[in-house]
Amino acid sequence: MACSGIGDVTVQISNLGLFCLEAVIYFSVMTGFLHFRRQLGLGVFLAALGVMHFMETYLAAVFYVELPFGLVSPGSSIFFAGKLMLILLLYMKEDAATVRQPIYGLFLGNLLTVGIAQILQAHPVVTLPGGRPADMGFLSEMGWLMIWGTALLYVDAIGIILIYERLSRIFRGLTVLRFALAGAIVLSFDQVGFYAALHFLFDAPPAVFFGGWYAKLLAVLLYSIMFATYLKFGQMPRMVRSSRQIGDIFNDLTFRERYQALLESSGMDGLTGVYGRSRLEKDAPALIDESLKQRKSLSLMIIDADWFKEVNDLFGHLEGDDTLRQLAARLKAGCRPRDHLSRFGGEEFVLVLPDTDHAQAVELAEALRASVCHSLRRPDGQAITVSIGVATAPEDGEAFDILLGTADERLYQAKNDGRDNVHGRHGRSVLGSRQAGA
Repeated sequence: MACSGIGDVTVQISNLGLFCLEAVIYFSVMTGFLHFRRQLGLGVFLAALGVMHFMETYLAAVFYVELPFGLVSPGSSIFFAGKLMLILLLYMKEDAATVRQPIYGLFLGNLLTVGIAQILQAHPVVTLPGGRPADMGFLSEMGWLMIWGTALLYVDAIGIILIYERLSRIFRGLTVLRFALAGAIVLSFDQVGFYAALHFLFDAPPAVFFGGWYAKLLAVLLYSIMFATYLKFGQMPRMVRSSRQIGDIFNDLTFRERYQALLESSGMDGLTGVYGRSRLEKDAPALIDESLKQRKSLSLMIIDADWFKEVNDLFGHLEGDDTLRQLAARLKAGCRPRDHLSRFGGEEFVLVLPDTDHAQAVELAEALRASVCHSLRRPDGQAITVSIGVATAPEDGEAFDILLGTADERLYQAKNDGRDNVHGRHGRSVLGSRQAGA
């Protein structure tokens, strides 16, 4: 009996070592595919992720080993858990739209598997040379299990991304900790849902639930350690040259080139979600021409965030990017449906106002200035403010570049007058002067 116990412990420890080795190999190879996606193509990573899906589901149904803390399937605890953590990493490197593609592909592919399996059962089959029959019932069960697993994956992927983002408010800059906590929380939820299907289809015992749960938490720990190692060594030259915090370096590492390029090709600014400069330069002249033909006024304003360099210098570029996104959202909320808001560059935005005379434009500019000042704050509590220059066609010019130049001159005057104010044709607006002196 003693010898048997020692043998069991030896087997469990051996299985644990193999478990860790499998996790290291899987995550290292898949992370390599993702890291070199520009050279290999993102399809290599997504195809590998899809191929592993059938294997992980098959193993979760029939392949279990004994570890010191219970019965465990590598399919569920290593490969599924790893896939979810890789999906989070894909989100960091790309965007939510890219993450959606493999999830939808897996789900629709599994539906197709189940449907084809039902049709295949209508075939009269022949016996293979070895006498091994086709287990169509198991194929059907596998299909339904894969559908259930993919449905859980869809919920898990949304959950892990939202939790990761929400944790940034609590653990600011602690990227690896957020990565680990988000994985542990979501995979705990996933274990409950996946075990329910295993128990229903295959009568899996409770030991499978607890063993799988502990194994998934161990996998998250291993993947988080490898993730931290990847961040530390994967960008070593950049870290040596820079004195910025890890959060800023990680932002560089995960810069969403693909998403930005897509938005830029459609004339959208990748950071703020408003129109980009190329779209402005295309649309503004047409809007001006249309207004002049209809003998209507059109106004244009340049909006510039005050002291924006301080935000980047004091709080980092991540905070600066977030400030620009908030500013764009506030400006967009204050626009009318017919207005045309674009990011001109850096912290400058241009707002084109069709069918708007100069007085109306100045009034709207004041409303936007006040809204920004009252609603946006830096991390140290100071208000985010803007300065605005306003020009109007046809009085200030009938060409886009002339209007833009005039508005820019008035923006410069607003900056010289102490910032946080609006300058129009008659200088500083009356409302702005009153508020400044209040």
